[in-house]
Amino acid sequence: MTEQIPEETYSSDVHVVELDNRKFILVGTAHISKESARLVREVIEKEQPDTVCVELDQQRYKSLAEQRKWENLDLKSVIRQKQLATLLINLLLASYQKRLGQQLGVQPGVELLEAVKAAEDNNIPIALCDRDIRVTLRRAWNSMTFVDKAKLLTAGFAGVFEKQEISEEQLAEIRQKDVLTELIAEMGKAMPTLKTVLIDERDSYLAQKIRDAKGDKIVAIVGAGHVQGMLETLKNHRTRDLAEIEKIPPMSPMWKVVGWGIPAIIIASIAYIGWSKGLGAAGDNALYWFLANGIPCAIGGIAALAHPLTIVTGFFAAPFTSLTPVIGAGYVCAFVQAYLQPPVVREFQTVSEHIAEPRNWWKNKLLRVFLVFILTSLGSLIGTYVGAYEIIRNLF
Repeated sequence: MTEQIPEETYSSDVHVVELDNRKFILVGTAHISKESARLVREVIEKEQPDTVCVELDQQRYKSLAEQRKWENLDLKSVIRQKQLATLLINLLLASYQKRLGQQLGVQPGVELLEAVKAAEDNNIPIALCDRDIRVTLRRAWNSMTFVDKAKLLTAGFAGVFEKQEISEEQLAEIRQKDVLTELIAEMGKAMPTLKTVLIDERDSYLAQKIRDAKGDKIVAIVGAGHVQGMLETLKNHRTRDLAEIEKIPPMSPMWKVVGWGIPAIIIASIAYIGWSKGLGAAGDNALYWFLANGIPCAIGGIAALAHPLTIVTGFFAAPFTSLTPVIGAGYVCAFVQAYLQPPVVREFQTVSEHIAEPRNWWKNKLLRVFLVFILTSLGSLIGTYVGAYEIIRNLF
């Protein structure tokens, strides 16, 4: 394999690789940049490749192209599939990019859409080469520890709610960088598994996809943060089984043991109290468990200004959902809230702007579903630990 300077004079963001008598032209872009969009069209029109590969999956392409991604969302289906947390992360990232785009005067992802348009204008086949965003986020979420998940959400909220304006110097720097990938790489120093899934795996995935593309000359439009990893993958002739990294990993055996072990301990403890201290004592502990779980969950619903039936549902559901890892009280409450007070189209359209204003989480019905999910889950978690502590203490 050789890496060379292209025949046409481009910027340092363009890398040309020859491999097995094929030419791969990698164009590294900043995802919020007019300059990147111009460079993308210039390279495609001058090179006239056999295929243009773009760092998009089908869902992200449809979202960018149609600009109607949130209003078409089936929220109840997302909740049933237990993907609220990953959807929230997606929203936080989208809001962050949109805010940067507004300050730069550029629509996020404009260079990717420009690549598609340039290819269509020149009758060049297009290949969407990125992994399904839902798979990527689920793999990232499942690979993280509870502490890392808390860190990620905290950092995400902090970044979204921060109101600091970006200076002209910072704006100039952002125009030249794949800022989102750099942000993930920086967070990866504290959470290595996050970087592995969001960057390293996708470097391998993208490299394999462009290698599988048809033709002898391929132009690939990717974030600048992926270029180095892709070049190394191509240079070392590394191949990757795509099916392996397209799977959602199952829950680890340890978490399964913990998930079923805690309920088993609680039930066994109440049974032992009944055997050693009488049915009255067992009933008192069972009632304590019910109230210790139900009350904090209901308080979470009240704090989120949930529908009254959602609050009641949380109160009665939490004591039972805490005894099974299959579903949490937060998901039950979120589903009921979405059913009773479904978001309207306008609220889907404005969610990426509203998410940056804390008060809008109580006004926008979509964000209120997230708020219900977060606060009732937190209440149920607190109740589980309080109830478990009291029951185990009563064993002795």
